[in-house]
Amino acid sequence: MSRLLLALLLLLPLGVCAQTAPSPASTSATPPAPGPKVLLHTSVGDITLELYPDRAPKSVANFLQYVHEGFYDGTVFHRAISGYLVQGGLYTRDLQPRRTHPAIASEADNGLSNLRGTVAVARGADPNSGTAQFFINLVDNRRLDYAGNQSGLTWGYAVFGKVVQGMDVVDKIAALPTRGQGPFAADVPSPLPVIESAQVIGEEAPAPAASAKAPAKAAGTAKPAKAAGRKSG
Repeated sequence: MSRLLLALLLLLPLGVCAQTAPSPASTSATPPAPGPKVLLHTSVGDITLELYPDRAPKSVANFLQYVHEGFYDGTVFHRAISGYLVQGGLYTRDLQPRRTHPAIASEADNGLSNLRGTVAVARGADPNSGTAQFFINLVDNRRLDYAGNQSGLTWGYAVFGKVVQGMDVVDKIAALPTRGQGPFAADVPSPLPVIESAQVIGEEAPAPAASAKAPAKAAGTAKPAKAAGRKSG
């Protein structure tokens, strides 16, 4: 089994490697309108995201709610798979999950493709289970696009923004050595890249998160699939 297929299995319990390629109608040539920008100040460097509220209004509103609450401050990128993605937005430095708001409905059918640099909602097996976690695509991951509403395998992952500055920082995170740590069998960057602050550009900095040490509800997190037979890094 190739490294890519194994990486796909690691993202979610059911994986996505069985997903069929999306039809041409599932992607749109119309570029999203410019939206708000969010600066992620990380221990590796700054990453600027531009959000797409016209194409993913629920996903953007959800992400901005967490930003405004200061939720992401002190969370980490807990997963980094070279040639695939980096993921974060839920776990603290000691890999404890924070308490999240209720999950949101998936907007994966919005016509946006999981191309390099795009930001998407991470979720569990249920397409409508996304909360605070997000991932940044390191390559064109078209197999993660919406292909139909038959099941979670075909539903895909909702793109709601794109890295417009600092993709080199994302690549640095992806290049870090990885290992198993805490609840994860593999792919945890070492040292852990910390999101020191997240702020909407042009707005005042959010207040510190009140629930920084509160554990997430059991239904709010998805355990990774076993990584048997796969090397980390």
